Amino acid sequence: MSATEIQKTRIINELRGFIRKLLQDPKILEQSLTIARTQLTEGNSPAVMARIANEISDTTSVHIPEDPAEHSEADKLFLELLREVVQEEQALY
Repeated sequence: MSATEIQKTRIINELRGFIRKLLQDPKILEQSLTIARTQLTEGNSPAVMARIANEISDTTSVHIPEDPAEHSEADKLFLELLREVVQEEQALY
């Protein structure tokens, strides 16, 4: 297996585990969106995204490393999707 295939497999496995958590505790999504909505009023700088990650880790069973440099691809994808959803909501109003 090539390095690229190994990395893709690792990302897929991480996403599977994350989706499993969301299915087991649907409140995670609601809490995460609430946190993102609150924090993104201050912009979407790396510092804001780090605060979102930290607050999600503090209030849910999802653990996102405190240091953005340590965020996995799945962590980055989740935070990016939260930002996109909140921005789309704001665009509707």
